[in-house]
Amino acid sequence: MEPSGGEQVPGAVRLLDLPWEDVLLPHVLSRVPLRQLLRLQRVSRAFRALVQLHLAGLRRFDAAQVRAGGQNPAPSGYRPRPASSPAPQPVCLPLRTLRVLQECRGSDPRRGKYSQRARAGCQLRRRLGSLLGGQVANPEGGLLTGKNSSGAEKQRPSRPRDPLRVEVPPCPQVGPQIPRAALAWLLRDAEGLQELALAPCHEWLSDEDLVPVLTRNPQLRSVALAGCGQLSRRALGALAEGCPRLQRLSLAHCDWVDGLALRGLADRCPALEELDLTACRQLKDEAIVYLAQRRGAGLRSLSLAVNANVGDAAVQELARNCPELEHLDLTGCLRVGSDGVRTLAEYCPALRSLRVRHCHHVAEPSLSRLRKRGVDIDVEPPLHQALVLLQDMAGFAPFVNLQV
Repeated sequence: MEPSGGEQVPGAVRLLDLPWEDVLLPHVLSRVPLRQLLRLQRVSRAFRALVQLHLAGLRRFDAAQVRAGGQNPAPSGYRPRPASSPAPQPVCLPLRTLRVLQECRGSDPRRGKYSQRARAGCQLRRRLGSLLGGQVANPEGGLLTGKNSSGAEKQRPSRPRDPLRVEVPPCPQVGPQIPRAALAWLLRDAEGLQELALAPCHEWLSDEDLVPVLTRNPQLRSVALAGCGQLSRRALGALAEGCPRLQRLSLAHCDWVDGLALRGLADRCPALEELDLTACRQLKDEAIVYLAQRRGAGLRSLSLAVNANVGDAAVQELARNCPELEHLDLTGCLRVGSDGVRTLAEYCPALRSLRVRHCHHVAEPSLSRLRKRGVDIDVEPPLHQALVLLQDMAGFAPFVNLQV
């Protein structure tokens, strides 16, 4: 923020002179994309300290949101920008902290009518815009976009804007691949994370990358590791031992999850409510039975989809031990039959949705009781299927007397 000669302009207002915790962290850095944070920390030691302070206060980190138009993780209490906003959103800095910028009103930069504080204010606005990769509103209603060949500031007409609004473009595309070094730097000081999603890092994420993060964040309540096939039982053990408040966990398509790993999770996570074990093909009925007996009382959502080793024994034990179960996904569980579904209908009064597509041994009579209770089932009744097929073949929907 200093001239190339190393001498500071008299009366200049530097960005880092603003209050960090009251202004820069909640109103500026919380809107800066993660890629830009990595670049910003290279400017100087002071900026590096500022960015690290911002990252140390993260409560939620989702690697999947680092994309065009996505919102960035912000410290607890901050209000992030909506992820679906198509146009650049303004960053409004508090008037009380930037009162010096008010002197820019009514001044004409082309006529040299700036006071010393007014020049400093305009310089600060330009630097804010350059740091955020956006544009800064000019008091005369235009946007300062650079310099022309004569050295004067170029302007383009625009609607009147507040001079303290900095236009920030949508978050740039970073892509699904996040470098290992970047992730390690972003999370090295985070000690208060409550939600962590690292699915985009599935191709390289290992125990050495994940275990230190889990150890430093015992307050984690939601962890998503879908598709992270390079992990092992060690990572799940560290999660179960170091995060006793864990409520939601996604291990979909993690082939390394076996019965022993699931037992450790069931023993050490008393608050577990939602668990996704889709395509964890090493799990068998014995492991699911143990999970139901240990943590069934608080379990609300469970996915066992695409697991041919899960059968009626596991489903019946879940039904008897999970009275609060609301969502159950058994898609592709070929060994599940009508007996397990009937037990669910009898012992799970809170059940709201059931997925049994491609469960070829589940008959309609076992599902009818759940349909009468309004449970959402992804398999249509046989009569409806027949009508749809007949309509496709004949080109019209025939009249069927359902009272016959």
